[in-house]
Amino acid sequence: MLAEKSPSPAQAANRADLAVERNFTTHDGAELFYRYWPAASPEAKGAIVLFHRGHEHGGRMAHLVDEFDLPDHAFYAWDARGHGRSPGERGYSPSFAASVRDIDSLIKEINEKDGFAASDIAVVAQSVGAVLAATWVHDYAPKIRALVLASPAFSVKLYVPFARQGIAAWQLWKGRFFVNSYVKARFLTHDPERIRSFESDPLITRPIASNILLDLYDHAERVVGDARAITVPTQVLISGSDWVVRHGPQHEFFVNLASPAKERHILPGFFHDTLGERDRAKAITLARDFIVGQFDAQEPRLDITQADRAGFTRDEADRLAAPLDLLSPKGLYWAISRAFIRMGGWVSNGISTGVKTGFDSGSTLDYVYENEARGLGPVGRTVDRTFLDAIGWRGIRQRKLHLEELIGKAARDLRIAGRPLHILDIAAGHGRYVLDAIANLEEPPASVRLQDYSDINVERGRALIAERELPDSVTFRKADAFDGEALAAIEPAPDLAIVSGLYELFPDNAPIRRSLGGLAKTIQPGGMLIYTCQPWHPQLEMIARSLTSHRGGQAWVMRRRTQAEMDQLVEAAGFEKIDQRIDEWGIFTVSVARRVSPE
Repeated sequence: MLAEKSPSPAQAANRADLAVERNFTTHDGAELFYRYWPAASPEAKGAIVLFHRGHEHGGRMAHLVDEFDLPDHAFYAWDARGHGRSPGERGYSPSFAASVRDIDSLIKEINEKDGFAASDIAVVAQSVGAVLAATWVHDYAPKIRALVLASPAFSVKLYVPFARQGIAAWQLWKGRFFVNSYVKARFLTHDPERIRSFESDPLITRPIASNILLDLYDHAERVVGDARAITVPTQVLISGSDWVVRHGPQHEFFVNLASPAKERHILPGFFHDTLGERDRAKAITLARDFIVGQFDAQEPRLDITQADRAGFTRDEADRLAAPLDLLSPKGLYWAISRAFIRMGGWVSNGISTGVKTGFDSGSTLDYVYENEARGLGPVGRTVDRTFLDAIGWRGIRQRKLHLEELIGKAARDLRIAGRPLHILDIAAGHGRYVLDAIANLEEPPASVRLQDYSDINVERGRALIAERELPDSVTFRKADAFDGEALAAIEPAPDLAIVSGLYELFPDNAPIRRSLGGLAKTIQPGGMLIYTCQPWHPQLEMIARSLTSHRGGQAWVMRRRTQAEMDQLVEAAGFEKIDQRIDEWGIFTVSVARRVSPE
């Protein structure tokens, strides 16, 4: 962490000039730059975090610190990686998801350094920054106070026909490259000073990496289509004469939002730089009033723990479970799809395993983890490789890596806290991911207890333990992960419990509550729970119409749980979420929660 720098009050003409300059270490070790403006009043009521447009940097939002006129709130503004004074190739990030996780790292930094919890924070974001912020709220489900999105860049106007497809094709052929912004300052704002400063600012980043531009479209489409997962109070400000982004997805996003506290305002004549326009006082007043209203509101957070009974994910699952007329176009299409999968099982070992044991079985997941194409001759291996490279299975393998990382991190933290480290996995499948994780620990755990309800999984898991010649402290038992009383009675009580890939397979929340309730009773305060979630999947219909489950060969119909729903269930059981990982496609999450002391 670099030393903080700020001018003295005597040097500053206004509060915006009193920025404290800081750096924070993000998730991959990069040192990103941000500005901090302490509250002018002795006790801050909260914090406002600002996220700039693409090509720009946090310094170009500094004027908002004074113009919002909220002296009892602290303000923060980062320079996104590859922008402004943050390091990295200009306009580049390893992925859009990496930049979203940078936001999560910044919010943790604010909490740890200045004591602002997520519930003390409102976010104000523009353009590409607004898409980053909306994706973060969708994927990580932070309990922030309010979200203000100004001209979110859910769909950039590229003007050249088939430009997006061309960029994707060129990247596939030549690799990553850079696209320079075509936007002139006079099409961003009517404010002459903002135009001059944009044209002369040496920190403006004109290029954007092709991978980020393509990722922007993909994540924007996902978040707009699934905005019903967002329960944070949200305001959308739409510039009426925007030359840069399309209005349609902005309206769709607003309509889809689940929060009852939501506002949409169209600002006639405004160009894209909504909060930097000549008449921006109109937009700032709207945003300020919304934020103040949310900080003053005493309304309880939207409870979505009943989403299994009524809600959009329940409706979605019911539609997917409804049988199709076999003679209809869709019925014929999916019947042919099922036939092809059966035929694929003749030559592909992976598909054959899925057909025999269920595509959601521990046996199939263990095969996916191994990631070695096997089958009948070259054709079989080619089919098997195509199967293993499906986006869902790539997400599963990334989930395994995230599980191993967070198991290792939790184990270190528990050791530091003086815990003996008894590990429990209540539905381990074959247990490969847990055994791989503990093999990388600096010190062996005091005990490892793996459980599963399937005889096949228990048998294979015990075989893996024997193959690795693990000590008697590592055991595998047959047990029901939804038997709350049995979980509560486990001895020795676990310091770290793991639930991976289980709750996603069951649509109703009642058994989830029983399971979490049992874990809450056996895990003592300070102990940790690692749990997974599947808040989104691009192939839900294909899975429901073509693949079978381990439960008697039934169709594999999944009811998604949004991250907010899953987190609320965990919180209701007596845990506090402290960390999360998500893959770059937004499919699978792995979270860590700490058992809190019962009140």
